[in-house]
Amino acid sequence: MGLLGITVNEKYGGLGSGYLQHTLAMEALSTASGSVALSYGAHSNLCVNQIHRHGTDVQKDKYLPPLIAGTKVGALAMSEPGAGSDVVSMQLKATPKDGGYVLNGNKFWITNGPIADTLVVYAKTGEGSKGITAFIIEKGMQGFSTHQKLDKFGMRGSDTCELVFEDCFVPSENILGKLNKGAGVLMSGLDLERLVLSGGPLGLMQAAFDVAVEYVHERKQFGQPVGAFQLMQGKIADMYTKLNASRSYVYAVARACDRGDISRRDCAGAILYSSDRVVEVAMDAMQCLGGNGYINGMPRLISSGSIIQC
Repeated sequence: MGLLGITVNEKYGGLGSGYLQHTLAMEALSTASGSVALSYGAHSNLCVNQIHRHGTDVQKDKYLPPLIAGTKVGALAMSEPGAGSDVVSMQLKATPKDGGYVLNGNKFWITNGPIADTLVVYAKTGEGSKGITAFIIEKGMQGFSTHQKLDKFGMRGSDTCELVFEDCFVPSENILGKLNKGAGVLMSGLDLERLVLSGGPLGLMQAAFDVAVEYVHERKQFGQPVGAFQLMQGKIADMYTKLNASRSYVYAVARACDRGDISRRDCAGAILYSSDRVVEVAMDAMQCLGGNGYINGMPRLISSGSIIQC
């Protein structure tokens, strides 16, 4: 179907569509499973879309077809134990050697890390923000390994782990973009990653809303459905409003990106707003279900929504 390469040119097996379509796919998957959607987003946007936007023709011919066909799994590695949002402080170092670079250091919180075949990895090749370079790393490269799989509070179906590089040699042709221009690759990618991942909270909110609406129509107290009570109707109305306000914001930002108007503050604002609302909506849904909200699937929606806030 090409869903693993929605924004990628058809010649590589993609759909050649835009970021609104990509966000919609993320939302639909999240309605069924936040974990599956998170791994999908890491593969299709954080890895595939970055290679499509910044890769050479040779790189795109080599890596995109199997990634889009689903025979290979993709990931992106930016975060480290001491470097999250402050990407300039990353410590993974790439030292020039014999037509390539030797990488030493580690990455942390890497979605799809344990199962990834192709990874976009950022490393320091110089000082400051002008000393970051993006590399394409392949599973099986000597000196590259995955370590502890993280035992997360939520999104437990999406594998996350630490990556370790010990004298890992990467040929120069695996540089994504240009040498020491990785900060530009990273930041431009982050804008679109935040937008597409905003579809996750939308899907989780829809799932919580659907469960709550069905329950309040079926559950009866004092001879009538609990949905007939004004207090319960108020909760449903609040959930509906938060969902659709979030959806309107995210869709508007996605349409703007498809027009070429990529706003860093709005891409960040979309995921900030929607990730805050998803926890509120899931908590409201739990209240609608009463005790059943504590023993059924609602805690999973809350924990899945919480990780997007982090």
